[in-house]
Amino acid sequence: MPRNKDLKRLVRARMRKTGESYTTSRARVLAQPASKTRAAAPAAGPTRRDSEHPDYAALAGMSDAAIKARTGCTWERWVFALDYSGAERMSHREIAEFVSKRYKVGSWWSQAVTVGYERIKGLRARGQRRDGTYEATKSRTFDVPVSTLFKAWADPRLRARWLDGTIGKVRTRTTNKSMRLDAADRTIVAVGFVSKGRSKSAVAVQHTKLRDRDSANQLKHYWTARFDALGEVLRASNP
Repeated sequence: MPRNKDLKRLVRARMRKTGESYTTSRARVLAQPASKTRAAAPAAGPTRRDSEHPDYAALAGMSDAAIKARTGCTWERWVFALDYSGAERMSHREIAEFVSKRYKVGSWWSQAVTVGYERIKGLRARGQRRDGTYEATKSRTFDVPVSTLFKAWADPRLRARWLDGTIGKVRTRTTNKSMRLDAADRTIVAVGFVSKGRSKSAVAVQHTKLRDRDSANQLKHYWTARFDALGEVLRASNP
């Protein structure tokens, strides 16, 4: 049996290599024969990061720079923190609520952290939700204040100029921050807004409850076209 300090070193080395939680890694290290445990000890000196764990950013579908800019942490730190808290055994909603309340992350980025974590841990495929349905996501930055961008979604007359009738009633909205809309096929569109300064802002769409990957791919193209149309409306309204 390794000493406590050695045991922690072995457990952390296994966590970096496998992405397992501390509890799981510790149990598996302790279950190994003594000779195998000693052989698993990492060699002295620095090691390459990409040999210690998978490319978290690639699995999550979002760069470390982007997630750190909005949440303060890289994917490696999020995985460590959420594993430590037992998030792998939580539902999607429980993880998102935990991230929001414990780490004071806004609702949109709590969802981004949760989805990225679930992809990293193999709990969902790219474009798939935990319940087996799929989703399409799309984002774009526009050269207008966030209040202008939000109004283009919130005002029914403006919205009708660039968004066709398949997306209908606004279910909920928080001014300049978020919105949820119903689609004619009973899918749901969640929208997040982010200010990027006095004259620049971004919108991100998450179209959920889709039946398969093909539907998700088609809707990505759909939202690309709608964002193109939205850009034309914004330019015409704000020359």
